[in-house]
Amino acid sequence: MRTDVEFQSGGERCAAWLYLPESTHPAPIIVMAHGLGAVRSMRLDAFAERYCAEGYACLVFDYRYFGDSSGEPRQLLSIKHQLEDWANAVKFVQKDKRVDNSKVIIWGSSFSGGHVLKTAANVPGVAGVMSQCPFTNGLASTLALHPVSSLKVTALATLDLLTSPVKKIPVMVNLSGHPGDAALMTAPDAMSGYNAIKPDNQTIIGHVAARFGFAITTYFPGRSMGAITCPTLLIACLKDSVAPVGPTLKYAKKLRQGTVLEFDTGHFDIYVGEWFEKTVQTQIDWLAKEFPLKRA
Repeated sequence: MRTDVEFQSGGERCAAWLYLPESTHPAPIIVMAHGLGAVRSMRLDAFAERYCAEGYACLVFDYRYFGDSSGEPRQLLSIKHQLEDWANAVKFVQKDKRVDNSKVIIWGSSFSGGHVLKTAANVPGVAGVMSQCPFTNGLASTLALHPVSSLKVTALATLDLLTSPVKKIPVMVNLSGHPGDAALMTAPDAMSGYNAIKPDNQTIIGHVAARFGFAITTYFPGRSMGAITCPTLLIACLKDSVAPVGPTLKYAKKLRQGTVLEFDTGHFDIYVGEWFEKTVQTQIDWLAKEFPLKRA
């Protein structure tokens, strides 16, 4: 079902898994990447395996600077570069004759849930969007951070920017932590939720270059929803402590072909257990409706 592939983006190599279902016809393909500082092995394979079992192809990639992809400095989280990676991933599958490249669906979660909204509005050839617990408003997410944590992140971000001209290795900030820690996610469920999606057999790097602490405040991908013209499935978590759901639901009113579902659960719950099962089945049902498979 799965092979290792790669594509070029910004002069770097983006490592990816290509899932191809057993089918006599080229299948629609779902392009997938993870959220804030995460890599594909953190439960994206669980989603892709389910879609592939239903008959859909998947391309699951790591951003440059992360995971198995190339790029220096490591752990550099650049919004601009990640959006370029998304555009190049779409272009890559559009050239693959093993899949139905007229039906490219992009899938994102959390921070990448915002990226796919931005990508669908700007990259030609996207046929559908699936976005779950999306980051849509940088200011709202920043205000959701514990005040002491916010001050600590700002200090690290300032230090990272000041030292970046002379240091090869950036000053880092943790992705998750307890309330008051120097981390980008400090809600009460952030650390346990983040740890729950780590694979047991792999060491996961849990920090990124601290300069991202400034960039996040000016990123508003939810504003792109009004420009999306293809079918879009948006799953909003009503108890989301990381990406506040209020702005998301407000932006979602501008979707032209939107299916908006509200799940009464938290940000990390939809990756594991019963909420994962509900989420993935909801997405499979939506795919069957919007992108039905050709049968032999």
